[in-house]
Amino acid sequence: MTVHRVAVLVLDGVTPLDLAIPAQVFARRPDTPYRLTLCALSGQVATTSGFGLVVDAGLDQVRSADTVIVPGFEPPLRPPPHAVLDVLAEAHDRGRRVVSICTGAFALAAAGVLDGLHATTHWQYVDDLERRFPAVAVDRDVLYVDEGDVLTSAGVCCGIDLCLHIVRRDLGAVTANQMARGLVAAPHRDGGQAQYVPAPVAGTDDTSLARTRAWALERVDQPLTIGELARHARMSQRSFMRRFTEETGTTPLQWLVSARVGVARELLETTDHSIDQVARECGLGSAANLRLHFRRVLHTTPTAYRNTFTRRPPAEAPVATSPGAVVRPAPGPLVPQPARSG
Repeated sequence: MTVHRVAVLVLDGVTPLDLAIPAQVFARRPDTPYRLTLCALSGQVATTSGFGLVVDAGLDQVRSADTVIVPGFEPPLRPPPHAVLDVLAEAHDRGRRVVSICTGAFALAAAGVLDGLHATTHWQYVDDLERRFPAVAVDRDVLYVDEGDVLTSAGVCCGIDLCLHIVRRDLGAVTANQMARGLVAAPHRDGGQAQYVPAPVAGTDDTSLARTRAWALERVDQPLTIGELARHARMSQRSFMRRFTEETGTTPLQWLVSARVGVARELLETTDHSIDQVARECGLGSAANLRLHFRRVLHTTPTAYRNTFTRRPPAEAPVATSPGAVVRPAPGPLVPQPARSG
């Protein structure tokens, strides 16, 4: 397995949770190629929580990384040092993958990495990002944005969604879902979901639709209608639609389609079933329908996806996963990216 070096660039005023997310997701494991290093301009870094960090590696480790991640920091309108901006611009120019979590997008924008691209940040700072960097197309109501070799996430927990999305892109759905289970996190959330909704996300109490979603995930291979889902939730269709959108940030039908694509991904990775059989088992009905949604969600075909991520079947059978399509996805296997010419 080719080693993939991940450098987390820690800036003064770093948000500890934003730093902990990539440190946990890309920690060294025997079944993944990631080798993570914390890097900083100096050996002592202040955090927003009142304690300091000792960081052994410098910016030279950023230059040798395949993926560079900038966690959120405060205040985000404070320009990072020129040496930091230079190393970020250099990494992007060399074709390395550059990632930000939360307000880390301000560092990428200041380095010119986001010019002409779509990007996002914490909902409290989207106006500042848009105003300060007019060359950036700011997506205000998404969890994360994937522009190929540049990825940005909204606030805090959206960094988990983005990091798991990167693992899914690199290593496939099975590995990403296993890692999510270890983190006790949702395997996949739609990058296009709203990052802030007026009503809080409900838990698993009697007012939540979590049980209905779990019921639906067990039946993705069956035709399910809004009426059936609403009846299971013991609600009118109108109330069900409104509540579902409040809890998930998407519509029931979009959620179902994305859930079925997620099941199809695991089946393609872990079985040798025909494309027609995969389509039936994930509830999309036909190979043509599966190809249609695969192309729309992942910008690839089921066969190409299988060729990329085929591996030995795991001990347990594939299970339905939390659904979603990302914003402008660019799926592909993990390989060190070649430097750009010029």
